[in-house]
Amino acid sequence: MRLTIIGCGDAFGTGGRLQTSFHVATASTQFLIDCGASSLIGMRRLGLDPNDVDTVYLTHLHGDHFGGLPWLLIDAQYIGKRTRPLTVAGPKGTEARFTAAAEALYPGSTRSKRAYDLRFIEYAERQSLQRDGVTVTPFEVHHPSGATPYALRFEADGRSFAFTGDTGWVEALCDAARGTDLLISESYQYDVPLDIHLDFKTIDANFDRLGTKRILLTHMGEAMLACSGEVDPARYLVSHDGMVLDL
Repeated sequence: MRLTIIGCGDAFGTGGRLQTSFHVATASTQFLIDCGASSLIGMRRLGLDPNDVDTVYLTHLHGDHFGGLPWLLIDAQYIGKRTRPLTVAGPKGTEARFTAAAEALYPGSTRSKRAYDLRFIEYAERQSLQRDGVTVTPFEVHHPSGATPYALRFEADGRSFAFTGDTGWVEALCDAARGTDLLISESYQYDVPLDIHLDFKTIDANFDRLGTKRILLTHMGEAMLACSGEVDPARYLVSHDGMVLDL
């Protein structure tokens, strides 16, 4: 299972990083985790073909995590000439939010006849989805975004990893991460606890309780980026756009 970081930045382009999106290739499928507004740009830079993506899994419905979906749709329609089905999995209300965003950004884009099937699936708390040899389990977290936000746990090819999405500290993160080969964790702040975002000091204080082998830090703000060289490399990896990890 190969993880490629398309974008690991926050909503504000801190450090010149693209917005959140991860590409995962398994033995049987390719999928995205989140699709920030700059995702298509990042995929082009890395030579990743959007037409090879079977599913997009969304953690929550803020624009820096799902705002690239309209452009993915337009690319599929007019540039990629997509024919294979595409599934989008997300919180309740994902299809309606996507339609509103796409019509605001490119009127008529959702009403044009497509040569491929576009399907939406909604998460249910801690109920696993199985698609294309991948098991995905959502865990509710805390990050107000107009719909329930989730951390997601993925299992495929005998490996497992989890992604916190955006959230303040909640105990559900331990359930999502326990026993995984990798936890991708947002670390917006370095040592300032927030109700809706994680900070590195809180993550580090709970490292053993999370029960994962290593943590990949992402979604870093200015203070966290400035201190990123101080983290223990035996426990933590610091993400950057274009980074590739084989799990």
